[in-house]
Amino acid sequence: MKTFRLLTLPLLAAAVACGSATTVVNGDLEVAVDERMHLRVRSLGPAGRPGCGEFGAAAALVADEAEMTDFRLSSKERTNDGYVLTGVYDKEGVRVEKHQKITAPAEFPGMLVVDTYYVNRGIPVTVSALVSNSLRVEADSLVWSFEPSSTSARADWILPVRPGFEQRNYLGMNNSDYGGGIPMVTLWRPDGGISVGLTEKTLKPVSMPVQWRSNDRYATLGLRRDFDDKVRMEPGDTLAAYSGFISTHRGDFYNPLHRFSEYMQRESGVEFAASEPGAFEPVWCAWGYERTFTADEVIGTLPKVAELGFKWVDVDDGFQIAEGDWEPNKRFPGGDRDMRRITDAIHARGLKAKLWWAPMAADPGTKILREHPEMQLVTEEGAPEYITWWDSYYLSPVNPATREYTLGLVDRFIRTWNFDGLKLDGQHLNCCLPDHNPHSGLNAPEEAVEQFPTFFKAIFDRARALKPYAVVQLCPCGCAMNFFNMPYMNQAVASDPTSSWQIRLKGKAYKAINDRLAYYADHVELSDGGCDFPTQLGIGGVVGSKFTWPKNNPNVKEDYLLTPEKERLYKHWVGLYNAKMLSTGDYLNLYDIAWDKPETHVIAKDGRMYYAFYADEWQGGAIELRGLDPAKRYTVCEYTAEKPASYPLDGADPFIRPAFEGSYLIEVIPNEQ
Repeated sequence: MKTFRLLTLPLLAAAVACGSATTVVNGDLEVAVDERMHLRVRSLGPAGRPGCGEFGAAAALVADEAEMTDFRLSSKERTNDGYVLTGVYDKEGVRVEKHQKITAPAEFPGMLVVDTYYVNRGIPVTVSALVSNSLRVEADSLVWSFEPSSTSARADWILPVRPGFEQRNYLGMNNSDYGGGIPMVTLWRPDGGISVGLTEKTLKPVSMPVQWRSNDRYATLGLRRDFDDKVRMEPGDTLAAYSGFISTHRGDFYNPLHRFSEYMQRESGVEFAASEPGAFEPVWCAWGYERTFTADEVIGTLPKVAELGFKWVDVDDGFQIAEGDWEPNKRFPGGDRDMRRITDAIHARGLKAKLWWAPMAADPGTKILREHPEMQLVTEEGAPEYITWWDSYYLSPVNPATREYTLGLVDRFIRTWNFDGLKLDGQHLNCCLPDHNPHSGLNAPEEAVEQFPTFFKAIFDRARALKPYAVVQLCPCGCAMNFFNMPYMNQAVASDPTSSWQIRLKGKAYKAINDRLAYYADHVELSDGGCDFPTQLGIGGVVGSKFTWPKNNPNVKEDYLLTPEKERLYKHWVGLYNAKMLSTGDYLNLYDIAWDKPETHVIAKDGRMYYAFYADEWQGGAIELRGLDPAKRYTVCEYTAEKPASYPLDGADPFIRPAFEGSYLIEVIPNEQ
């Protein structure tokens, strides 16, 4: 079998004999370090250890005086799980020591953790950037990538990479209200891939650049920390790169992302909440009536919501006076009584109620900003940080006054108005700028970014204290969520997807991070054709809709009216969802989402396997049903059809040859059942 080799980015590459290298192996991953502290990273295939590859400078200290990539290895110390290495850069008065620890965590085969710091032993140097774990993958015409960062482009997290491609993937603020993400990037070919990322306990403002220069044979990825204000290293000063990891794998991004998540849970104290059973129930959202909805419109739709099998009612944006002033507006003259009227009507139908909310946002001129200007996040320039999407300002997430005000709102929404959950909405929920407001009580402005997730912890804990079964959803509006916010929600969401593809790829990513987390596939109206229930069901998502009934809101241009045709469709698919509850099953990573055709996802539940295939058109080519027992016989059921058809299958010959357009979903049942 061909061995998949992953090579380091050669800032100053040269071949080095194998015998002079220091090697660390963990599972199939081998990292070798040569006499210049260059790395060679490769995956060891079943055929055995391959011959020497190329070495290259995977790390660099970039200063005005020199770009330091070659550090003459001066010492190495073997540890129980790796090596501690020291090298020296010494040229024209610039003398810097590089200290690097490479650790192979035994519980995480295929992964190495790299910690690096530099000590200045010569003249002062002015540092502009630190590069670490900069690696390259040999490619032909295409490699696939996982790049989960947050910008106003709201791009796919899985992207094809071809010559000329470049994406920075900065985890700090990229636009006025876009930032954060999942601190890992991946490049993979059909025969394997490599991932790099951070193992810090808090979000750090680092870039994870992915690039394929034109006329080059290699696509590259790595970590880069740029200093807006250059760092002056005096003699004796120390400067550390962020702790990071290298991981090799077969298949797509799922396994390395799952491995990274497990590592962070065990080594960094990240604890994910298990989702409430209610978080897996189907959702109807009143957003079909948009911001001018009325209580009567919501209440009038409830009979049809219950009849179709939905269990949750999400009351969306439009009840408030303004972002920041969260009292009911003039369409709800009874104030608290009107909001309670809505939840009482929802509960009378046996349904649960969730309230939309954009915390941390306050519009200019609102009462809250007039009375409490000390709550605002203040930038380095002394100005407020602007949230473009809401035409609002950030309230500081770490400000004590903001915290007290926010928790008071949670009390009102859940205790006084009697909602059963919260939908926290907005891309600004992912990250913020450093906070220079003295009222926030920080030791350093950057602590606002690092402590950002504690804002959501406070909301989550208070909501769950008021109602232990409360569902808290974080919706970062099309962005890759800040990984460190994820412990403080029990329902993820496709978050304004622009396609069915985004629904599926986001679902696979969330399931890799936390396989106990409910994943709401958002309004089906946002999927391809506005009705792609097969994508919602097949990925193991929670189904949802924002239909209107018996008529549209006259102020809304879009038509979301539940026609008789749609009603039959919705009743069929929501009924299937409630009968199967695949969202509570186990997602099995048996197929590469990019390279395997057709695109395939598999859920295991109650001893049965549920396969979902997606393609514009499939003309009957053979598809292998992976994961079946070759010693068993099965019945394949086309369970989503109005008249389900069945046919036998031998586990020793697990191939089917369907023809379909769009999607094909099947249930595979062992014959003993």
